[in-house]
Amino acid sequence: MEKMPPLAKVFEAWSALADGRVSLDDEERRATVTSSNGLKAYTVAWSEDGGTYSSNDNATYWQGYAGYPVIAALMAQERLPFDRAAAEGFAHVDWTELNERHKRDYAAAVREIVDERGLDAAQADAAAHVVMDALAALDVAVKRGAARPPRARPKEA
Repeated sequence: MEKMPPLAKVFEAWSALADGRVSLDDEERRATVTSSNGLKAYTVAWSEDGGTYSSNDNATYWQGYAGYPVIAALMAQERLPFDRAAAEGFAHVDWTELNERHKRDYAAAVREIVDERGLDAAQADAAAHVVMDALAALDVAVKRGAARPPRARPKEA
């Protein structure tokens, strides 16, 4: 992978999988990943040979690195390691609100969850680095999706 994401994107991907917010459609070569607050749905698509992934999440679209929806899709496809026990520690996190509160300091957002939930920080960090190492070794190109990032849907009453 050419441009690597921040480590915190692994934790966000774990949350998506632990929460059941990732829906794969291998026949269509796409996945739908619902945001942590449920207000957006991102589309991840991949080429027939699996060498190129695209997504309309903000990180992939604007920053050019694999955002958490791409990482979650790769984990769901078993192209990246998925540590279910580690992921469960990050279930039901509203990353949108948390990242806004921490002014996009992703590491601080992760620290808050680790501290709040009494998770083993070293163990979580080590498991996330295993994913990052596998991602770095993966021969995959990432590009922005054809559609712009979605706007938030209004919350239902």
